[in-house]
This record gives sequence, structure tokens and C-alpha cells, in this order.
Amino acid sequence: MKMETQRDQTRELGRSRGRFEAQTKVSGRAEYIHNLTLPRMLHAKILRSTVAHGRIVSIDKSEAEALEGVHSVITSEDIMTVMPEPYFGPAFHDQPILAVGKVHYVGEPVAVVLSEDPYIAEEATHLIDVTYEELPAVFNEVEAAESKVVVHDELRPAGTFPDLKHLAGRRDTNIALDFQVRTGDVEKAFAEADHIFEHSFRTQQVMHTPLEPMISVGELTDSGITVHTASQSPSFVRLEIARLLRWPESRVRVRTAFLGGGFGAKLYVKLEALAVALTMLARRPVRVALTMEEQFYTITKHATTFKIKSAVNKEGRITGRKCTVWWNGGAYADIGPRVTQKSGFTAPGPYEIDNVWVDSYQVYTNLPPAGAFRGFGITQLVWAYESQADIIARELGMDPVEFRRLNMLREGRPHATGTIMRDAALIEVLDRTAERMKWNEPFDRGTEKLRRGRGVGVGFKALVAPTTSVAMVTLSADGSCFLHMSTVDMGQASNTTMSMVAAEVLGIDPEDIKVIRPDTDVTPYDMATLGSRSTFHMGHAVRLAAEDAVEKMKVLAAQLGVPEGEPLEAGKLLKQRYGMQAGNIVGVGSYIPDYISPNKETGHSESITPNWMIGGCGVEVEVDTETGQFRLVRMENVVDCGTALNPKIVETQVSGAAIMQIGAALYENMEFDEDGQLRNASFAEYKIPGITDLPDQMGNEAVDAYQNNGPFGAKGVGESGAFGVASAIAAAIEDAVGVRLTSMPMKYETVCRELHANDPKFRQWGE
Repeated sequence: MKMETQRDQTRELGRSRGRFEAQTKVSGRAEYIHNLTLPRMLHAKILRSTVAHGRIVSIDKSEAEALEGVHSVITSEDIMTVMPEPYFGPAFHDQPILAVGKVHYVGEPVAVVLSEDPYIAEEATHLIDVTYEELPAVFNEVEAAESKVVVHDELRPAGTFPDLKHLAGRRDTNIALDFQVRTGDVEKAFAEADHIFEHSFRTQQVMHTPLEPMISVGELTDSGITVHTASQSPSFVRLEIARLLRWPESRVRVRTAFLGGGFGAKLYVKLEALAVALTMLARRPVRVALTMEEQFYTITKHATTFKIKSAVNKEGRITGRKCTVWWNGGAYADIGPRVTQKSGFTAPGPYEIDNVWVDSYQVYTNLPPAGAFRGFGITQLVWAYESQADIIARELGMDPVEFRRLNMLREGRPHATGTIMRDAALIEVLDRTAERMKWNEPFDRGTEKLRRGRGVGVGFKALVAPTTSVAMVTLSADGSCFLHMSTVDMGQASNTTMSMVAAEVLGIDPEDIKVIRPDTDVTPYDMATLGSRSTFHMGHAVRLAAEDAVEKMKVLAAQLGVPEGEPLEAGKLLKQRYGMQAGNIVGVGSYIPDYISPNKETGHSESITPNWMIGGCGVEVEVDTETGQFRLVRMENVVDCGTALNPKIVETQVSGAAIMQIGAALYENMEFDEDGQLRNASFAEYKIPGITDLPDQMGNEAVDAYQNNGPFGAKGVGESGAFGVASAIAAAIEDAVGVRLTSMPMKYETVCRELHANDPKFRQWGE
């Protein structure tokens, strides 16, 4: 009842507001770590491995050290003098700061040159001579799962996060995590099925491409060390650096500024450990800044192979589904095991299926590491299960929307894990997507040369849990308000939204609230800015902190004899209490959602996630039947984000996610040769979408929904717009010319080849 009251009476929330920092950014006054210069600062340049798998026989750094202007040349032997166990990682402590004894992929950091001049440091890296004894390598995730070529001799679980406590140390395997779901009797479902469909779908390895490359700067202080870094997870960085140095957290300070994009690339530890180790060795500030090319060798999105087998009855109901997903984690696990589990249990799709079998494997290979990427593995899965939904509907002669509606999970029904679906507007998103596409109205199929087709796709995502967020609200005697939180604003306007949440409770103007940027000496703990968790987790923490401040004002007002019902103003109360402009009222709030770890054998849990994010996409394409070239004519994106706290920001988040997924669906692909060498690590050869690649028409909408356990009815939205994009494009191409694509990225030449191989005049689909 209280939440409904909040829904009806919100003052600030639900209004469209621009980003409060916009003027600062466009005027060039916004702070970014790239602009930081410290006295006596050294620049670091990294020498990277040229082989995918090999033992390091020797490193000759004499010529590099002799180059004028070089301060020092650092290898892992030097690192271990300040960090005896120089391995980091959120799931496994498997990644060395610099290669120790062996390299595991082309591009792995092997040595570093320090100089006051970055150009001299870069030149010196070419003078380092490294000799390798090459070893056999594995690159394909399915082959690596069974291969006797082992990337890591031993796996050492980090044990940091409660949802990854189950990770076990293993030897002689490339499987970092295997997660399973078992519901009902899948084999019986297949035996009794009227139809069986079995397909395999592939996604490729891509890069996050934040336009601000990664950067970290280390600085020694009287009390310890400060890390200035473009990070999405400053609290975790402090924890991990303190562990590596064997120091208390109080000696490690981590501060951020605005981020020029992140998308998961700047999570956990990336450059920070190296910057700290180099700073400790040099006893001077050290700046480690990557080029755009170097980001390709640092963190990527998982390539996947997804085999999906479905049993369907004559009415078109899915009665059983078996899913096997292999995630190409690259050389180091990063947070891949969490992706494998949290996304793995959604592999059957947003459908009510009585009999489910899921096997989800995180696999080491000798490629650049893969980790969190916008969508957190969901886009790879939606691509497969929604593509198969279209294939099944076409084979059965059913309308694709009606097939989905028939099978869709409803409110109050259990997901395959046993968690009851609550406040998940799946049907509403599907129906609204169809309505925006005018699905049931006559459709112009184009001409014989330029054929048109349509497709839809719907996906869902579980919120990462259990994770913790803490916030603090400080009210001053002049009426000022400060919001302390470690959520990182990387373009998603979190500072604006959280100011609105605090203002809603405090009854003040959001623009009168100053947000203190993440700084572990000043702002309280937040697990990380990832997985669309901030609106839900930090939104609750900020709400609770503001409510705590209000309660403390009420107590102070009662002590001072302020008549009940009189408006509470912190400034007046504090001046009356202290006789001058002095003192503070501090409210603190922390939040962690309910969560029950899944059963190891069945994957079942009564509370596997606190909420579900829903995204639907409708696409219209035009295909040239002579060349196979196609273009997106129209795209409609619909999401369920509960209550849209700031509709203007929701719209930009949805369109941004959709555009990013257009890149993965059609253009982006890290191309490796047979030796694991990356061929296209530059924007000259690696294409992301430009303005001319976008549809002529692009609409976005959030359905009318309410998340009952969310802050003011809200939940995250930063990824939902990406879910159904790829499968909807594939469905539209098939609807236009009858060509079904099963691998991403979807290429013009593949369509052309299939068209001419089947029938130069193509079959008349959709007549």
C-alpha cells in the first residue's frame, strides 16, 4: 500500500529532466582522469605477447634500459618484489599483473617501460627482446571444453562474492564454471513431442569500444596510495589492491571522475593493479593509459555457441527444451563465471516450459579475456532462443507474435528455476511491440528487387544478486544537501536520477543536491556500476538514506519543540539547535536484496533474482535480392523498466542499447587468424555503427508497469533495449527473402550467397 501511495504522489520522479552535468561536459570543464597531470609523473607503455600460448624463455631488456630518457623497464620479477602474489580477478585469482613464466594470449602484457616522455617509453618497448617456447593453443570454446591442451594448470577461486563462493579449484580443465538447470523430464517431453526442432547458433567476440580508453594513475601519499582511475567499481578496486599489497583498506584510496563510456569494460581490476605496482617500484606517480587498439587486448564480450533443442506439441506449445551454451572466456575468467550462471538460467527464454535442461559452460581459451558487457550475456542467448522461436513458428504456419504469446510466461507462474515471475510485463512488451509495428495491418512487401520483411524479438534478464549498495545524505545548516554514493556516472545519468530520488524524499529541488563523485575515502561502498543494478540497488539505498535524514529531522524537531506538522527545514533546525550556522544531519541507507543460492544439481531457487528486466524489438528491413545487401528501415524498441523515474533518460538508454546491439548484430567482429593474432584492432578496420547505419524510423517506449519491490516502482533499463535486436533483424531478413542466418555478425555476402544458391529469383515469402 505504501508503494502505491508513493506511486500516486511522487513530485519529482516521473518528470523528464536533462542531465545536470550536461553543461559542464559540453563546455569542456568536466573532469576526466585522462586530463590528470601530477608532478614528476611517469608514463607507462606495455610490451605485449606475440604468441597465443608459450613459456617465456628469456626477456632481454638491456637495449631498452640503455635508451636515453628511459626511467626503468619492469617485468613480473620486479612486480613480485612489491606484490608477492601478483594475481587478480573477481572470480578466480588467475590473471597476473605482468605475465609470470608463461603467456596465455596474443596481447598479454609482458613488460613495461617507464619514462617521463610517453613516446620514448613506446620506442623502448620495441627494444625489448622476448624469447618464447610456443605451446599448443585452443581458440574455439566447444573444442577447448574437451581439449587436453589446458590454458591454466590450476584454478584458484577468489571467494570474494557470495554468489561465487561455490567456485572450486580445479586442475587440468578449461572449464571455469559449469552451471545447470534441471526441471521436469526433458527426454520424456522429446519422446512425446509432435515436433522436434534442433539448431545451433553462434555469436562472435566483440569489444566494448568506450570512446574514453582505459586509464589509471597511481600516486603515493603519506598514508598509502591513491589510485585515480576510470573505473566502474572503485569499491572493488580498493578491496583488491589492499589484498595485493597486504595492506588495510584504509591505506588505499580509489577515486574516479566522469567516465567516457564503460559498458562493462572498466569493471573490477583492469589497469589499477599495474599502475599501483609501477608506482610502488618507481616511488613516483605513474600513468597507465591505453590506446584504443590496446583495449582490444584487455577485455571483450564472450563469443558463444548455443545448441538449442525444443519439443513442441501440435497446438504450438513448447513442452521441453534442452540448452547447451559454451561461453568463450578467453585466457582469464574475469567475471565470466557470473555471466555463465546469471544468464545461463535464462537460456530457455521467457517461456513457460515444463521440462527444461540447461548446461552452461565458462571455457578458457587462448584469446583475449571476456567479461561483463552491456547485456551481461543475455544478448547472446536471446539471439538463439528468439531465432528458434521464429523458425518454429514458420514451420508450424503460426504467426510469430501469436506463437510467442501462446508460450509466454505469465505473472505468478514459475520460471524454470522455480522463482515465481513477479512484475515482469512480458506480454505487455510483446503486444506493445507488435502494436507499434502495426503487425496486424497490411504490409508493403516492396518490389521484386527490393524486398521488405518484418521481425520481432523479446528477451528478459535477471538482476544480478546479491549485491550491496550504501548511500549517505548530508544536510548542512545553510540548507545545502550532499549525496555521497559510489555509483559511477559513465553517461547513464545516474547522478541526475539519484538526485531526483533523494529530492523526492527530502522535498527539495534535485538541482540543489550536490553529488559527491566516487572516492573510497569519502563515499560509501557500492559493489559496482553494472548489470542495470544501480536504479534498483542504489535507488533503494539513496531512498533509505534520505528517509533516515527525515527521521532524524523529526527527532530534532521534537527535541526543539517545533509544532507537529510544521515543514521541516534542516537549516532552520540546525541553527536553532546550535545557535549558529553549524552542524549536520546525516542519513545513511544500505540495501541488499533477498537471494537464495541455486541448488547445485537442479539450479532451482525460490529467489534467484529480485526482478526481471524485459525488452522487445520490432524491425523492418529492406533486402536487395541481387546483392544481398540489406538496410534497417524501421525499429521499434519497447521495455519494461517499472516506473520510469526520468522518462527522457530512459528513452536515451533504450535507443543507446539498441544501437550498440546493431553493431554486434551486423558489423562488429574481432577477426583472429589461425595463430590467435587479432587482425583488426583499430577503428580503421573494426566497424561500429555510424549515424548512416541507423534505421530511418526508430521509436522507443516504456510500457506502463510498476516494480512493487523497487524504489518508487522502478528497476534498471540500461540493457533492455539490446535484447531482441539481433533476432528481430534475422527474422525480418527471412521474412523478406527466405534466408535464415544463424551466426553473428549477419553479413550481406552471406545473404547474397544463400539467395543465389537456393534460387536466383528467390521464393515469394509473405505473399
